[in-house]
Amino acid sequence: MKKSDSNIKKAIKYLNNNECIAIPTETVYGLAGNAYSDKAVSRIYKLKKRPSNNPLIAHYYSLNELKKDCEIDKNFIRLYKKFCPGPISFVLKLKKTSKISKIITNNSNSIAVRFPSHPLSRQLLKKINYPLAAPSANISTSISPVSKQDVFDEFGSKLKFILDGGSSKIGLESTIINLIGKPYILRLGGINSRLIYKLINQLENKSKKKIKIKVPGISKLHYSPGIPVRLNAKKNFQNEAYILIKKRKKINKNYFYISKTSNLNEAAKNLYRTLRKIKKNGYKKIAIEKIPNINIGEAINDRILRASKK
Repeated sequence: MKKSDSNIKKAIKYLNNNECIAIPTETVYGLAGNAYSDKAVSRIYKLKKRPSNNPLIAHYYSLNELKKDCEIDKNFIRLYKKFCPGPISFVLKLKKTSKISKIITNNSNSIAVRFPSHPLSRQLLKKINYPLAAPSANISTSISPVSKQDVFDEFGSKLKFILDGGSSKIGLESTIINLIGKPYILRLGGINSRLIYKLINQLENKSKKKIKIKVPGISKLHYSPGIPVRLNAKKNFQNEAYILIKKRKKINKNYFYISKTSNLNEAAKNLYRTLRKIKKNGYKKIAIEKIPNINIGEAINDRILRASKK
């Protein structure tokens, strides 16, 4: 038996017992539990120290399984065919017959759902008969984990099992789009918003506006390393870690590169691990140079802006 098969079996055993485990996705690692179980979902909130009014994303394997819980329309189908499985989440209306735990939605009639593309998570989802509630596997408001070690650093022995899938490919959370009523983007993420605009007519970008609908990952303070973050810095102050998107000729121990050549996808993948490394190295402050606000750079800027809030 392959080690991955053995680990999938272990994961299923824990999940079937309403325990929480960590799972890998292409975006970040998730803290997963049976989305139909109040007991499992309550454990997620307790482990994360997450406010009860902050809903969770449910992860599905297939469209047929989603149809048991949610209403879908032509906009959803169009986006699903283009981007799924992948780093996009949809806010949909719940069916009255849905088995989804009301704790996930804070008793709302809507839910955010997605179809992760990581092969291990897909293998896991295929072998269970329920979706997985799986917010990022971190303590609420802190940096999302992109590796098994990151998850362990967050929870230690409090979490019984981590399904190791290597480093997350994208490194930033999913794009979230509301499909109840007029479609609009709620959170920028792993998919270029312009690609979504091409598929959906009259799509609005409300990621920077006041949002009435409650969804994961849009609180003012989020993705925080726990130390002050200064944005658009042209240079760093003494003893201040400096995050750069392009390699410099000058050698400085306080410089941390998230890309060597201003590659935004590379920068996104390395952002969270770099923030964690800086904190572990004992720095008390972080400066970040200006990030181009294009493509996934928009999502990077969204994350570091929230990280900088006090």
